[in-house]
Amino acid sequence: MATYLPFEEKLKEIEDEIAAAKVRGDTEAVVILEKDLEKELTKVYKNLSDYQKLQLARHPDRPYALDYVRTLMHDAIEIHGDRTYRDDPAIICYLGYIGEEKCLVIGEQKGRGTKNKLKRNFGMPHPEGYRKALRAAKLAEKFDIPILMLIDTPGAYPGLGAEERGQSEAIARNLLELSRLDTITVSVVIGEGGSGGALAIGVADRLAMMRYSIFSVISPEGCAAILWNDPAKVEQATKALKITPDELLKMDLIDQIIDEPLIGAHRDKEGAAKAVGDYFLAQLAELKGLDRDERLKKRYEKMMGYGAFAEPQKKE
Repeated sequence: MATYLPFEEKLKEIEDEIAAAKVRGDTEAVVILEKDLEKELTKVYKNLSDYQKLQLARHPDRPYALDYVRTLMHDAIEIHGDRTYRDDPAIICYLGYIGEEKCLVIGEQKGRGTKNKLKRNFGMPHPEGYRKALRAAKLAEKFDIPILMLIDTPGAYPGLGAEERGQSEAIARNLLELSRLDTITVSVVIGEGGSGGALAIGVADRLAMMRYSIFSVISPEGCAAILWNDPAKVEQATKALKITPDELLKMDLIDQIIDEPLIGAHRDKEGAAKAVGDYFLAQLAELKGLDRDERLKKRYEKMMGYGAFAEPQKKE
């Protein structure tokens, strides 16, 4: 069963009418209704608010990291464990091919359905997950294999056990090691990019966001609770945080917006996967054209440019 967001109710009505017309065998009505559906899709998705984009980023039918791995990769082998504590299912690592290019894919996996959500801890990695990601990245570096990182998490797991095992150190270690990793790295926010949990696999030569994704230091719900002590102000918080791709691109915090299908990745999973795959291969071709020192220098300059600002000149 498809899941419809509040602003998609009109779409549901038309799609239900199409289904009924097909049952009746009324082909003429189906043609008319499909044209109405196309118009309504364009109308709805071309006028989305920031809060509606947040809802799309969290859409339960939105493809997760494993969906992209299964669609884009072939001859893929999964890498498990951090060789210290355990294997964290909230982080997945696959070595294989995208097209003709050998690569490593590291992703945050939320899980679908109650059983898998619990198994994947709702996409909130423990420190061993980030250590697994770093171990896999170091393996890729050893053999000069490019890395694609797929960000999709509400944040790192804040539980007592995770803190005891060094959650903040694991994230900080990834920031340090990925910043100087000697292989090509591309990171894409495919859904929800929450706080340090997203940053831990977000340091790369190229950082992009899909059209309906978000990247934030805190969830809008948390922001509303802290600033206004009022969860009802989540829409106001979403707008104030400037967490959408358009806003982040203006501030040079990301490199590019990936044009996933206008109707959303949850309605066109194949189109979304193709968009991510095409972006990765295009960036890989461009980065391969740079020599090692130049590539590392550009990565360093990009990171040093984060948060840069200019003070207004005083009038004489």
